[in-house]
Amino acid sequence: MAQWAVVISDERHEAERLFHHDTLELTGLEGPERPATGDDVLVVAGREQPGVVAMGRVVPSAADEHDPDDPEPGGDGPGPLVVRYLRRSFDEPVPTGRLAMAAPVSRLDADTYRELADQVRPPADRQTWMVSLDLPIEASTPAEAVRLFWSYVMELGPRELPTFVSPAGDELAMQAFVLGEEANLDPEEDEDE
Repeated sequence: MAQWAVVISDERHEAERLFHHDTLELTGLEGPERPATGDDVLVVAGREQPGVVAMGRVVPSAADEHDPDDPEPGGDGPGPLVVRYLRRSFDEPVPTGRLAMAAPVSRLDADTYRELADQVRPPADRQTWMVSLDLPIEASTPAEAVRLFWSYVMELGPRELPTFVSPAGDELAMQAFVLGEEANLDPEEDEDE
């Protein structure tokens, strides 16, 4: 089993922060060396200040599983690299320090991997959160209002719609989030500045 670092783009990092995924699927990774199933991977993001945003393990992709009824497997070259997340640190990346990434995929020595992986904290204990998205919808029926609601959510998404979150039972601690980050939506505070 080998250890690797995989660099993702800033756009991909943003997408991974906004939506919960169990795996990270990367395509177009060319090169002489590539992680194999069972290898450990550190996911690195950030051009200006690179940081480890997750750690995971390579799992087989659908392209790796050959259908015995299909005499000719499709596709040229390697299939996607699929990494199952073990720990995530999207909101607080671990600085990579001296780690120099010469390519989008780089093999790491065991000591460097362990030093960085040990800094990716295990997830905190889960608690219940109340998450809401309130939109005023003009419609002729409740069913139409629901359809319009989901259309707006899909069209505008997390880049434009504020979501409100608070610990269950403590609604006074509610915070607004836009793009996965806390946002100030109080127009009076904006006027004071």
